[in-house]
Amino acid sequence: MTQHNLHSVRAVLLDMDGVVYVGNDPLPGVQPLLDYLAATGRSWLFVTNNSTRTPKQFVDKISKMGIRADESHILSSSMATANWLKEEYPNGARIFIIGEEGLRWALDRQGFTLVEDYQQAEIVVSGIDFHVRYERLADATLAIRRGARYVATNSDGSFPSERGEIPGAGSLIALLQTASGVTPTVIGKPNAGMYEQAMHKLGSIAATTLMVGDRYDTDIEGAVKLGMPTAAVLTGITPKEQFERAPLRPAFILPGLPELLEAFKTADR
Repeated sequence: MTQHNLHSVRAVLLDMDGVVYVGNDPLPGVQPLLDYLAATGRSWLFVTNNSTRTPKQFVDKISKMGIRADESHILSSSMATANWLKEEYPNGARIFIIGEEGLRWALDRQGFTLVEDYQQAEIVVSGIDFHVRYERLADATLAIRRGARYVATNSDGSFPSERGEIPGAGSLIALLQTASGVTPTVIGKPNAGMYEQAMHKLGSIAATTLMVGDRYDTDIEGAVKLGMPTAAVLTGITPKEQFERAPLRPAFILPGLPELLEAFKTADR
């Protein structure tokens, strides 16, 4: 896709960590880009593998940064996982979770029963949990070993913070997988289900939906495989050289969102 072809983009999916903010620090150019997308009749959605927050908590976080959005603009890996499980288990199921409030909220909203006794669990769902204790990881392992289905929100090995990259949800998967011998079904990016749920929400198709992300292995690779145009920004985890050497290279490699806005304006002239 050339800069000129950006004109045909009708919907934009934006990752959050490393694109909109790092930790509690906002990155430049977010609101001007969102304003321009709205002004030119394009729809947009924040699509994040971060499973910790509810949509309201995400909105509260970014509003403090001067970014305007409502809950309908958020699709987290917790929400995508709960949506997927609802299709698999329409009558509900008993779930033991490793995760934070965002995951608990999403599963509860879809009518699942959250259990604390691993012996009752039909499913184990793991996401990032910044406060997890060994005993809970042990219980999750025992539940999986007893036959509970293992599902994970996302497989990001690290998580961007103000201090640098810290262990992510994929690091907890590695522990549970090693202990249980079971590989989970992973729902979040780069898996197709997350992008498909996002496009369904916006009523868009792959060819005219731009994915904007900072991680090659989660944001970009999966989107390219689905036939989506992609824009990689250098404000997060993956360095420029890795994007340039990638087998499925992004259509755009840009310093950040201000440059993406300029590319849109150039294409629309």
